[in-house]
Amino acid sequence: MSQFVDRVVLHVTGGDGGNGCASVHSEKFKPLGGPDGGDGGHGGDVVLVVDDQVTTLLEYHRSPHREAVKGGVGKGGHKSGADGADVELRVPDGTVVSTSSGEVLTDLLGHGTRFVVAAGGRGGLGNASLASARRKAPGFALLGEPGESRDIVLELKTVADVALVGYPSAGKSSLVAAMSAARPKIADYPFTTLTPNLGVIEAGDVRYTMADVPGLIEGASEGRGLGLEFLRHVERCSVLAHVLDTATLEPDRDPVRDLDVILTELGRYQADAETIPLSERPAVVVLNKIDTTDGRDMAEYVAPQLRERGYEVFVVSAVSHEGLRELSFALARYVRADREARARPSAPQRVVLRPVATDDAGFRVTVEQFEGRTIYRVAGGRPERWVRQTDFANEEAIGYLADRLARAGVEDALYKAGALAGAEVVIGSSDDAVVFDWEPTVGVGAPVGGPRGTDLRVTGEAKRASRAERRLEHGRRMDAKIAARTELAAERASGRWTAPDDEVVEGTDGRG
Repeated sequence: MSQFVDRVVLHVTGGDGGNGCASVHSEKFKPLGGPDGGDGGHGGDVVLVVDDQVTTLLEYHRSPHREAVKGGVGKGGHKSGADGADVELRVPDGTVVSTSSGEVLTDLLGHGTRFVVAAGGRGGLGNASLASARRKAPGFALLGEPGESRDIVLELKTVADVALVGYPSAGKSSLVAAMSAARPKIADYPFTTLTPNLGVIEAGDVRYTMADVPGLIEGASEGRGLGLEFLRHVERCSVLAHVLDTATLEPDRDPVRDLDVILTELGRYQADAETIPLSERPAVVVLNKIDTTDGRDMAEYVAPQLRERGYEVFVVSAVSHEGLRELSFALARYVRADREARARPSAPQRVVLRPVATDDAGFRVTVEQFEGRTIYRVAGGRPERWVRQTDFANEEAIGYLADRLARAGVEDALYKAGALAGAEVVIGSSDDAVVFDWEPTVGVGAPVGGPRGTDLRVTGEAKRASRAERRLEHGRRMDAKIAARTELAAERASGRWTAPDDEVVEGTDGRG
């Protein structure tokens, strides 16, 4: 027997992006043919897809951890890594996706509806993509971005056209079995139905679904019984059918009182703000169990009272099937009217465009106090992503990060916040934030000289010279070159480079 699961906590993780490749093209007669490292592949997404053949969340109750495929790493020869495959999770129609804190992310309605619940990380750029006119042969590549990881709550709200509500043992499951091909468990004791039952009914050219709600009793809003817990499965129904037991043996019950109790409990149920309250939905009254003498007499007695209240009343028997045909076509009429009302074109909605402000830098700098120290925290999408993509084992990559931060205006923002050289700067707001001592960059854009993979700003072995210092250094180099040429010419003139007469060098005339 399959287990009905209508609420699960799912742990999803998008695939990590692949790392870029740092490679130099090499072939015969071209040992240094330029950078040819490929980009890393993007990580796969975790996607929720509505499938009308899925009716329960049992699969995710048993296996709550799902992770998408990682992207492939880049390779030399301009070979990019393969993108990671998406993981598609099939969910029932009417599934509400929310965060663990209760924030609703989306409401999945309609077969084929898709929602990316955990995005994969972007692949890192290879050194071929990082090459520019100023940085012609980067000795580094960017790392792949980690995939998004989050905990979400899946809650099933079954999309039923008709909802049967009523006391336990009123015959709701029997009606579903008599009017459709569904075969729910039926017994003559209360709370036989522990989970909602669905049945598909065809009345003429209308095909609709019917769901029964486990016994709703007085005090359900205070936690008694089972019905209030499952009313969310019929929040979107077109019509409510109040099933009343006309042959009950309990002395303090009668169909009219049962209806009043059910209406009171429905009024206390808090539905979504976008949906019509259950107490205000179109409703009909179904007087069941008229196959017994007492039941038929009770139905004939209370039917006029219920019609005076404005209800359309149907006298039926789930055992003998009396009155079921009229009931099925009447319910189809309500369902058709509701579908036509929803299909009417509504007023066109205005699309509101909210462009980013021209002074929005995409990050913010805040000053915090931590254990007596002043910390300057940089938070924003771009700086945090750049940090995640930086290989901190490569000094040239660190220098590239410093240039990117300076071009984005992070250093100017730190100056305005009061940061000085050596200040403690934190980039990111999570546990994997990067902490470093800030050293302002003198210039931005041009790569700093040094072996491949190094940046002299990181090692502290040199600093950028001013224009006057570079001119002075150039003059010293030219003077040294002229002095070396003068000394070489003097040595040749003195005959120190002439071979002896008895030693003739092959290929010469013996004069050196």
